Amino acid sequence: MSDGVQSKMIRSVVRGFGAALPKRVITNRDMEAIVDTSDEWIVQRTGIRQRYVAGDDETTASLGEAAARAALANGGLTPADIDLIICATSTPDNTFPATSVNIQNRLGMSHGFAFDVQAVCTGFVYAVTTADAYIRGGLAKRVLVIGAETFSRILDWNDRTTCVLFGDGAGAIIIEATEGEGTVADRGVLTAHLRSDGSHKEKLYVDGGPSTTGTVGKLRMEGREVFKYAVGMITDVIQAAFDSTGTTADDLDWLVPHQANRRIIDGSAKKLNIDAAKVVITVDLHGNTSAASIPLALATAAGDGRIKKGDLVMLEAMGGGFTWGAVLLRW
Repeated sequence: MSDGVQSKMIRSVVRGFGAALPKRVITNRDMEAIVDTSDEWIVQRTGIRQRYVAGDDETTASLGEAAARAALANGGLTPADIDLIICATSTPDNTFPATSVNIQNRLGMSHGFAFDVQAVCTGFVYAVTTADAYIRGGLAKRVLVIGAETFSRILDWNDRTTCVLFGDGAGAIIIEATEGEGTVADRGVLTAHLRSDGSHKEKLYVDGGPSTTGTVGKLRMEGREVFKYAVGMITDVIQAAFDSTGTTADDLDWLVPHQANRRIIDGSAKKLNIDAAKVVITVDLHGNTSAASIPLALATAAGDGRIKKGDLVMLEAMGGGFTWGAVLLRW
């Protein structure tokens, strides 16, 4: 507008958050009895000290449901208040239907709609971005966004380079349509930047699938190759988020990264001049929970009071594909 006044706009504001973890904890000491590794080796290279592993009675959908119920309770809402469920997962309960539909049924919902997003470790960032688009497009007013995984089901427990890295869990947020002023002072999602490059498929993938082997398959990873690309890709999308909003690392209250590897997280923050005190770290507690890692970290930091209303929060992730992305939001 010529007079410099910003027009009102719809923002996707976080209304509630929640998390769920399996009952069983496996420490690095426990891993020493499973494969040829050591607590010292795992901590030095990854920062991981323990991970949670789903039992026979725990699935991606059951963990997702528990996280969803926690988010609903936190936001003072019921399933009747939700229009859409988006679940980010690479480890669905079934090839189909979508795990989100399973969770919808578990919540007692027969209204609205639900679908899954598959972008591996970047899944939650993709799902939040998708939910924001539906809200701003007027197709939903309140969206339950879930990241839920049981990566223990697709690990080769004889491969010491991968089985020590991953864990199971779920996290969820509810975002709702709220009128904003159209400035970076607004609460809600301010900007999102998504990328993918399929030429890197062989560096991180699962060696099975319905259309190829007819089996689920196991996770395969070229760890050094993934590490080589990670910091550059992550800093690219974070810088894009800063540039598009006119903000800087100094304006940021919290960086909530995908919890894959402490060295990648530290390297990315250092390259962007983000104060280490602003970085939420849960990789030591949960390991790499893929699409569940960011919402688990959000629930941890918001639950203990670190992330407060009005804080500027950056979410970022990189995963198999490669996929990578960042979302900047005001809590």
